[in-house]
Amino acid sequence: MIEPSEPLLEEDVAPDPVVQFGRWFDLAAEGLPDPEAMMVSTADHLGRPSSRMVLLKSWGRDGFVFFTNFDSRKGHELDANPHAALLFHWEPIARQVRIEGPVVRTDDATSDEYFASRPRGSQIGAHASHQSRPVSSRRELDERVASLTAEYEGRPVPRPPWWGGERIVPERFEFWQQRTDRLHDRLVYLPAGDGWSIQRLQP
Repeated sequence: MIEPSEPLLEEDVAPDPVVQFGRWFDLAAEGLPDPEAMMVSTADHLGRPSSRMVLLKSWGRDGFVFFTNFDSRKGHELDANPHAALLFHWEPIARQVRIEGPVVRTDDATSDEYFASRPRGSQIGAHASHQSRPVSSRRELDERVASLTAEYEGRPVPRPPWWGGERIVPERFEFWQQRTDRLHDRLVYLPAGDGWSIQRLQP
């Protein structure tokens, strides 16, 4: 457990925000059941925002990846406005990370590889659910699942063409450390030449 009064100092963080993210993620993973849970915020063509929780599936210097139905609300918003903001909130260790940047789709090979690793029920579900669209009843959805389960019995479930990965390419990181009296520490990384600059923000 990180005490709320523990300082976050410039001299203690990595110059590379991806390395710093890894340090905090590993610490969160030691005691939290879903450290990869993150909020993804998108906006439509008019700038109206929406947010939802998803799971981070891979990350590195090339970006932070989650998978989704491209025909969902977030998929349509990313088509219209290909930028997103991520938020990791690790309350037990009194830390948050915010990441912002443009979004690109992963290539087909990456999406195929991850889809093949999913439980079969989740693969069927990706075909059955027209994500974010109205449905008349739970029964209709369950019947669609049953029909697809029978259709693909005894053979691999292919990845639907409307399903795949979205990669956020970071242009801004903010590391937030809780402190007493709401005087929290906030360090922001911004691109600077071939590296990153670090700025402290007031709480």
